[in-house]
Amino acid sequence: MLPRIQKAAGARARSLAHIDWFLLLSALAISLIGIATMRSFSVENAYFDKQIVWLALALGVFFVACIPEYGFLRRTPVVVGMHGAIATLLVFVLFVGSVIKGAQTRFDLGFFFVQPAEPAKLILVATLAKYFTRRHIEIRHIRHILVSGSYAFLLFGLIFFQPDFGSAITIFSVWFGMVLVSGISWKHLAALLLTGIVVAGGLWNFGLQQYQKDRILTFINPLADIRGTGYNAYQSTVAVGSGELTGKGVGYGTQSKLQFLPEYQTDFIFAAYAEEWGFFGVLLLFGLFGIVIIRILVMASRGGDNFDSLMAAGVAIYFFSQFIVHVGMNMGLLPITGTTLPFMSYGGSHLITEYAALGILMGMRRHARSTRQARDETEILGAV
Repeated sequence: MLPRIQKAAGARARSLAHIDWFLLLSALAISLIGIATMRSFSVENAYFDKQIVWLALALGVFFVACIPEYGFLRRTPVVVGMHGAIATLLVFVLFVGSVIKGAQTRFDLGFFFVQPAEPAKLILVATLAKYFTRRHIEIRHIRHILVSGSYAFLLFGLIFFQPDFGSAITIFSVWFGMVLVSGISWKHLAALLLTGIVVAGGLWNFGLQQYQKDRILTFINPLADIRGTGYNAYQSTVAVGSGELTGKGVGYGTQSKLQFLPEYQTDFIFAAYAEEWGFFGVLLLFGLFGIVIIRILVMASRGGDNFDSLMAAGVAIYFFSQFIVHVGMNMGLLPITGTTLPFMSYGGSHLITEYAALGILMGMRRHARSTRQARDETEILGAV
C-alpha cells in the first residue's frame, strides 16, 4: 500500500514539476493585491466579489493550460485559423457589441461581458512566433516585416476603431517588440520609424476623434483643463502623489473611496493602490512584476526551439508594454488610454487571458525540458 501511495505522490510531483512556482505565485500576489485594493473601496463592493470568482476561474484555466505541449501551435493552419477567428469576432463586436462609455469593445452575454481584444493580444503573439520561427534566418528582408505587420495591423485597426486605444497600443507594441527580438536591421528600423511618424500624422488628421486628440493634448499640459479632459489625469496624479512613502493605509484612500478618481477598479487601479500603499507598496508591486517578466525571459532563453523562445518573449513584451502604459498614464507620463494593469485590474477577459498565457508557457516549458533531456541522452549515447 505504501509503495502505491509513494508512486502516486511521485507522479503528481512530476506532473507539476514543469510549473514555475515563483512566476505563478508572483502573478497571484499581484492579483490578490488588486483584490485587496478593490475591497477597500466600500464595505459592499461588487467588484471585489466578482474578481474573486474571475481569479478562481483564471487559476483553473492556468492549470488546464499547463497540460498540453502545444505542438499544434507550430502548424500554420492552426495559428492562421485562430487569427482569422479573432479578427471575425472583432468585426462582429463593431456591429453588435455593447456600447459602454462611447466604446464598442465587448459582447454582453447576460451574466458577464466578453472582450475579444484581450485574447487577440495572445493570439497575435502565437501568430508572430509561428511566422518568425520559419523565417528567422531571412528576417532582415523587409518583406517579412511587412507581412508580419499586416497580421498585426488587421487586429490593430479593428481594435483602434472600437475605439480601444489602449489595447491597440499593446497590439502595436507586441508586433514591434517581436520584430526587434527577431533581428530587424537598423536600416529597416529607421524606415519603420519614419513610416510610423507618417502614419501617426495621418491618424491625427483623419483617424483620431476629438476626445482622443484632447487626451494627447492633455498629456502635454494636463492642468490646462482639469475640469474637463484633464480631470482623470489630474486626479490620478494627485492620488499617486498623496500616497507619499508609506501610503494612507488600506481603506483610507480618499481619491478612490470618495470617487474623485474615476474607474479606480480598472484603468486607475495603480493610482488607487499607490495612494493607499505609498512608495514602498509601489516598490513591492514593481518587484513582483519584475519577477514575472524576468522568469518569462528566462523561459525564453531556455526554450526548446525558436518557437518556444519567441512565444515566451512575446508574452513578456505583452505584459511589459501594458504595465508601462498603465503605470505611465496613472502617473501623468502618458496619455489616458484606458489600459488595464495585468493581473491586477478588475475584469475577467484580461485576467483569464493572462493566466492562460502563463499556462501555455508552462506547457511549453515541459516540452523544452523533455527536448533537452532527449538531446542530452543522445549526446551521452553518442559519446559512448
